[in-house]
Amino acid sequence: MGNTITDTNFNFPGQQSVYKGKVREVYRLENDIMVMIATDRLSAFDVVMPKGIPYKGQILNQIATKMMADTADIVPNWLMATPDPNVAVGHACEPFKVEMVIRGYLSGHAAREYKAGKRMLCGVPMPDGMKENDKFPEPIITPATKAEMGDHDEDISKEDILKRGIVSEADYAVLEKYTKALFQRGTEIAVVRGLILVDTKYEFGKTKDGKIVLIDEIHTPDSSRYFYAEGYQDRQNRGEAQKQLSKEFVRQWLIGNGFQGLEGQTLPEMTDAYIETVSERYIELYENITGESFEKANISNIQERIENNVVNYLKTR
Repeated sequence: MGNTITDTNFNFPGQQSVYKGKVREVYRLENDIMVMIATDRLSAFDVVMPKGIPYKGQILNQIATKMMADTADIVPNWLMATPDPNVAVGHACEPFKVEMVIRGYLSGHAAREYKAGKRMLCGVPMPDGMKENDKFPEPIITPATKAEMGDHDEDISKEDILKRGIVSEADYAVLEKYTKALFQRGTEIAVVRGLILVDTKYEFGKTKDGKIVLIDEIHTPDSSRYFYAEGYQDRQNRGEAQKQLSKEFVRQWLIGNGFQGLEGQTLPEMTDAYIETVSERYIELYENITGESFEKANISNIQERIENNVVNYLKTR
C-alpha cells in the first residue's frame, strides 16, 4: 500500500503558489499556467482518510480528462494538457466559491435530508411522496459553498449566493446554464454505458480575460453518483437499494462503522485489505464510466515520475 501519492512538495520552474484541496493540489506557475495533481487521498463526509488509495488519483484525472474532451463543444474548460496520468495542466482561473451540485434523483445527501422531513434543499422544493432514489420531475440545482481542507461544504441557496455577493447575477446565470448543459451531456454519455447519472457537481472559474470555464473534475466517481440502469425500476418497485457506481460504498462502510464526520466520532481503521478492495472498486468504476480498460501507471516512484513529466512538458512550452 506504500505506492500512493498523498502529499506533494514540488518546486516547478516559474512556480508562484500552491493550493491544497481535499484531493487535488494546484501549483500556480508564471504565465497563468496551473498544474493540478490528483493525489490518491480519499475524502468522505469532508474528512480526508489517513491512507491513500492506489491508482485513485490516476483514475480521477483520466476520467475528468476524457469527460472534458467529451463536453468541450458545449462548455469551455481550463484544460491544456495531461503530461502525466495524475496531472492536468491548464489556464489559471479564479475559482467561483460555490460548487454547482445538480441532482436528477433523490439520493445521498438529498435523501438523508428528505428522510429528516425536509422538503426544501438549498431553497429548491422537493415534491412530497418520493422514495429514496426516485427520479425528480426535473433535475434540481442545489449549490454548496466550497470548503477548505478539513472544513465542511455547506448547502446554500441561489438567493443567498446572490444576496451575499458570492457570485454576480450575470455570472450565476451562466453557471446555471452550463450546469444544466453538462448534466444533460453526462446523462447521455451514461446511457450509452448502461448507467444513470444520478447527481454530480461542477466547479467553474474565470480566466484572466473574464471567460467562465469548467475547472477541476467532471463526472468522476468522487464528484458524481451513478446507478446501473438495468434493473433500476425493478429495484425501486421492490424497495431495494440501487446498484451504485460512486464512492457512496465508502460512505456506507464508514456509517456502518459509526462514522459520519460528526464531532466526537473516531475514524475506523482502514486495513490494507480493505484499501485494496477500494482500489479495485475504483478501477471497476473507471472501466464502467469510460467503457475502456484501465491501464495501471508505473507507481514505483510516483513523485519522481510526476516531476519529470511535468518539467519535460514545461520545457516544450
